[in-house]
Amino acid sequence: MKRGFSTKKYLIAQTKAIKERLSKFDNKLYLEFGGKLLYDGHASRVLPGYEADAKVQLLKKLKNLEVIYCISAKDIERGKIRQDTGLTYDSQALNEIREIRNQGLNVSAIVITLYENEKKALKFRDKLKKTGEKVYLHPKVAGYPKNMKKLLSKEGLPKKPFIKTKQPLVIVTGTGGNSGKMAVCIAQLFNEQSQGINAGYAKFETFPVWNMPIDHPLNIAYEAATADLGDKNIIDPYHLKYYQKEVVNYNRDIENFWILKKMIKAITLKDNYINQYHSPTDMGVNMVKAGIVDDKIVKKASKEEIVRRFYRYQQEYKKKQQNRKTMNNIRKIMKKAKVDEKKYPLMKI
Repeated sequence: MKRGFSTKKYLIAQTKAIKERLSKFDNKLYLEFGGKLLYDGHASRVLPGYEADAKVQLLKKLKNLEVIYCISAKDIERGKIRQDTGLTYDSQALNEIREIRNQGLNVSAIVITLYENEKKALKFRDKLKKTGEKVYLHPKVAGYPKNMKKLLSKEGLPKKPFIKTKQPLVIVTGTGGNSGKMAVCIAQLFNEQSQGINAGYAKFETFPVWNMPIDHPLNIAYEAATADLGDKNIIDPYHLKYYQKEVVNYNRDIENFWILKKMIKAITLKDNYINQYHSPTDMGVNMVKAGIVDDKIVKKASKEEIVRRFYRYQQEYKKKQQNRKTMNNIRKIMKKAKVDEKKYPLMKI
């Protein structure tokens, strides 16, 4: 296989970027880790040469860190299943925590988020506690994140327990999307600030790649991977307005930025570097572009991945596991990428 990506080059650049961001704060950075931490199959397919365990390699290189693992009480209660593994979220969490530790990384705390007295969540907490785990319940705040008055009242952030951490870099990860990672980071910032520590927050997302064109097949492949969620790449309007530069982000981060900015302003001191985030892209530390060594190979692989996703959604649709909206989304994405599935018969699952 011809390489379009150098994991070695990427890891050097990515390690440096995270260390530089950490240096901006009082030796404490909460890094929200998006996507799959242990194994990133999508990245390895669209970036030939990307080693699927690159994130684990990255964390090992960074060294002085610990991991906070988040799982939503709502997902536990309804027995939500991860499509890629077929496991319920609570079982998935146990497997991932065990595997993260097998890699020599320290999972120092588990947080059950969005908690509203769910019985199964309490049962899960008790099960974990019996094995000696440090488990925290983070209650759901009514109106979060838009109700700032409630958030800053006694029933808001002060009610969330402070998770004591020892290492300067704290990785906040979880079972999947909407697992409450950002809310945990915000609560930690609030508690750190209460103790006079100017802690920081940043976001680690591999895709979309902010400093590559919005219509690059690599970024379009991200939309294909999330066609069922309806994620869309967008030119970051905040970044464009402040820096007069076009960079790529996605709809959910852009939609939530003004709320996040408002929260951060309310709970941190003016001299905290976090107040220099003028756009959702500023929050990120993504250095994927630094690892690309052959753009043609990456473009080809990304187009193949878009078609692979189409065939997968098509199969799921036939089994009634996917809806028409997803199929409409993936067809629009294929048109945007200028790919025709008939030219890629071997990508059929």
